[in-house]
Amino acid sequence: MTHLITSGSDWSFHDIENITNEIETVAREMGYNWYTNQIEIINAEQMMDAYTTIGMPTMYNHWSFGKQFLKTKANYEANRQGLAYEIVINSNPCIVYCMEQNSLLMQALVIAHAGIGHNHFFKNNELFKQWTNASDIIDYLEFSKKFITKCEEKYGLAAVEELVDIAHSLSGSDIFKYPRKEPLSLKKEMERKIEKALEAESEYNDLWRTVPKKEKLSKAEKKAKQQQLKFNLPEENLLFFLEQYSPVLAPWQREILRIVRNIAQYFYPQSQTQIMRVVLLGLIITFYINSMIRVWHQMEPLLNF
Repeated sequence: MTHLITSGSDWSFHDIENITNEIETVAREMGYNWYTNQIEIINAEQMMDAYTTIGMPTMYNHWSFGKQFLKTKANYEANRQGLAYEIVINSNPCIVYCMEQNSLLMQALVIAHAGIGHNHFFKNNELFKQWTNASDIIDYLEFSKKFITKCEEKYGLAAVEELVDIAHSLSGSDIFKYPRKEPLSLKKEMERKIEKALEAESEYNDLWRTVPKKEKLSKAEKKAKQQQLKFNLPEENLLFFLEQYSPVLAPWQREILRIVRNIAQYFYPQSQTQIMRVVLLGLIITFYINSMIRVWHQMEPLLNF
């Protein structure tokens, strides 16, 4: 193991497998629980391509992604920007992209960081469990890419591009920040009404009829109240509101808005857990250092000659 760690950039996939097994052994001893890892070794251009599709293995086509790729590539080739050592995807299995230029020591570090740390966090953090589905995200991305491509062929590139531009322009207002109540079934709704009626009956007091009644609403106020009830206002997610209540959108347009907001929702926990993930990185580095110390102690008798 010590020989592998000190072998620099000259490594093989067999070395990666060995070091991954060592890291996972230490992580299990520390009680970590993660999705199965799928480690992919990629080059610089593939990493830049991943940058432009928000780190996802597949994504629908849009001009902004190509623009971002050219900008990243120009900055990288002019030494104005570096590239990440890895990218990790919240999926099951968890996909970990590692740069082929990394030394073996760096590969070990990023596998511990991404393959165990981020992976464990994706699987066990409440926000990720609440807002994402790691088992289905890759299939959904493939569906979204195929659907939008078919829409471009059927309705024209300009029409689809304009709609996606509008959806992207609402970034930040295309997510749910709070859990939404599940609609009650008819049976549960009836049970709730009966329970409410029995509670009101048990708490009846004749004095309530002496309380002054509220002033009647004007016609304008009644109309505004009815609209609020009809459209479930206020609504924080503008794309959801447009998708549900717009009188002019066609079914394919509603589906594209749904795709954009679902992908945006998938990334919502990422921004909400930045600090926690930094702390977790510290814990991962700690257990990796402990692993290296343990290996050193195992090799120490062999070095006393």
